[in-house]
Amino acid sequence: MRALVVDHGEAGPVRFADVDEPVPSAGEALVEIRHIGLNFGELKYPQEWPAGAVHGHDAAGVVLRAASDGSGPPEGTRVALGMAPYAWAERVAVGPGWLGTVPEGVNLADAAALGVAGVTALRVLRKRSLLARNVLVTGASGGVGHFAVQLAALAGARVTALVGSPDRAAGLRALGAEEVLTDLDETEDRFDLVLDTVGGPVPARAWRSLAEGGALHLVGFSSGEDTTFSSGTLFGFGEPRTIATYGDMTPPSQELTDLLGLVAAGRIAVPVGLRGDWKDVDDAVRALFARRVHGKIVLDVT
Repeated sequence: MRALVVDHGEAGPVRFADVDEPVPSAGEALVEIRHIGLNFGELKYPQEWPAGAVHGHDAAGVVLRAASDGSGPPEGTRVALGMAPYAWAERVAVGPGWLGTVPEGVNLADAAALGVAGVTALRVLRKRSLLARNVLVTGASGGVGHFAVQLAALAGARVTALVGSPDRAAGLRALGAEEVLTDLDETEDRFDLVLDTVGGPVPARAWRSLAEGGALHLVGFSSGEDTTFSSGTLFGFGEPRTIATYGDMTPPSQELTDLLGLVAAGRIAVPVGLRGDWKDVDDAVRALFARRVHGKIVLDVT
């Protein structure tokens, strides 16, 4: 069968290869993959994965054969794979902890976009009560950012979205952002929670806008730049402020189920900014790296 595998060469970060058919264990279902969802980190830093390994974490498809031990969804169920290993192949053997059942009325391609981005946003925002809190989402036009804006607003937060340029602001107010900024110097607000996907100078600047008792969560570093805090910046009086890193890749079945339920109920939208065929993955990767896509990239497996 065909799969997208990790390529450490100049032509990378992925290439097509013929790989062995998966052999499910007793606790794994065999899933036919219909769509895959791309993520910036797994493509920008392919050296973190072994060369030649089937790549990717997010996908959606249909269960061809249920797990023989009776766990997980039955044959014929539409499922989303989130944060799952080896997801970008025509068929995948996967445990139930990485699966969410896609409700009727939810597009299977949309379900492929939920995994890493949606679950990351949901897990961070669940760290504290957001009702009537000020929340800042940086890199808000990306996949995590789009979900974070919606979920924070849904939880009752006053959401400020930070984007890199005015042309990346489109649609964010409709998703729930009360303010959309291109520079934090445009506001004097203090934030109870900052979800940063950008890295570089942005979190250092956001730290200065953090309220007493506030938390800065670092969930990505799309800028590729170092973050430097000037002398004395991390000292302060009053309720302690915190910086937290994010690296939770535990099985997200419950979070996928929650997100899919919100999509089915029309309470959040899935931000697919580019839909295409997986044979055109190189073009999609270039568009992702050039930041020409607002939201997620989903490719059909053909």
